[in-house]
Amino acid sequence: MKLTVIVPAFNEASYLAATLDSIQAAAAELRTCSAAEVDTIVVDNNSVDETAAIARGKGVTVVHEPVQGIARARNTGARHAQGDVLVFVDADVNVPCTLLAAIHTAMSDPACIGGGVDVDYRPRRLSIRLYLRAWRLLGRLLEMSQGATQFCRRSVFEQIGGYDERVWIGEDADFYWSLKRFAKETGRSVRLIRNPRVRPSCRRFDQWPVWRILIWTNPLFIVVFRRWKAVWRGWYSHAVR
Repeated sequence: MKLTVIVPAFNEASYLAATLDSIQAAAAELRTCSAAEVDTIVVDNNSVDETAAIARGKGVTVVHEPVQGIARARNTGARHAQGDVLVFVDADVNVPCTLLAAIHTAMSDPACIGGGVDVDYRPRRLSIRLYLRAWRLLGRLLEMSQGATQFCRRSVFEQIGGYDERVWIGEDADFYWSLKRFAKETGRSVRLIRNPRVRPSCRRFDQWPVWRILIWTNPLFIVVFRRWKAVWRGWYSHAVR
């Protein structure tokens, strides 16, 4: 089995090196217990900083995607992937060293078509920690997986059409639900890995005012405005770095 790790990145020079180091450590750990292969693709989503240079310095493949959008960047990475299993990791995520081994174990079951990985947010403010715990509970109730790290078989990715490029946020939840529907239709399964968890950056939760967090992470707000790029400039044109 070969895993291709796909990292979409837009102006992530401050975080990307640590993310790639954690992925490479997880790849090394996987190789100690299996014959699996791992390669990594960074999709430079029109960055104007040192994102691409940092990725090349880490020895990974760099693909350029000039059209803005995380869904488009992930799909571009998938088109260039050679692995049997695609693993999508955000550019500001710390990957535990045992994670790729856990994904490999899950995907060694022929019935499993893919899944997601639980997240471990650690914001500084107590109020936001409590809020994110409530979000995590809601995610469990809705059987939702955030896109910090998701994975699936390459053949299944192509069959369900990848990530929806028409939306600017929430494409990760859509993708996971598409996986679950496809699994149900074909008599197979998805796997949500709850341990180990990945640790995303809390930059927005630490730097934004509480009112902004509550609005931009409100499910109703997301549903109404998810196709309006201008609303999500905090993720795109004016992202927190």
